[in-house]
Amino acid sequence: MSTLVLDLKADDVMIINGAPIRVRNKTRLELNAHARFLFGKQIMPPGAATTPGRRIYYAAQTAYIGDASERPPAREEMRALCAEFAAHTTSKLAVGILNDAMRAIDEDRCYDALKLVRTIIRHEDAVLGVRPAREREGAREGAWGA
Repeated sequence: MSTLVLDLKADDVMIINGAPIRVRNKTRLELNAHARFLFGKQIMPPGAATTPGRRIYYAAQTAYIGDASERPPAREEMRALCAEFAAHTTSKLAVGILNDAMRAIDEDRCYDALKLVRTIIRHEDAVLGVRPAREREGAREGAWGA
């Protein structure tokens, strides 16, 4: 088993196996066992799921770090959202990425699915002409524009 080392700053937020954790001081963590976790800008708050791609991400996130009762409905919600997105896009590449993301969810490779859906969000932002939050002048709302 390999060890994953994470360096976290004060006020970072991390979710491990569904439990939110706020870091009080700069710290280094070592994860020595399998855990479902996200931290920092990877975590999308519910209010930031404002576009089809972001709603897919939020469903995938819940399928990954939600509790056992939340994961199956989140997978089904993601499946429905992916189908709806695919029905309304002309991009075959986007449909292929969504299919790969859904396959990753079905194979319990949820973190891989999240990475794929972030690609969809970047595509969606480019099509809609939305600049990422980090590029907006004076942006204070964080990575998800919430």
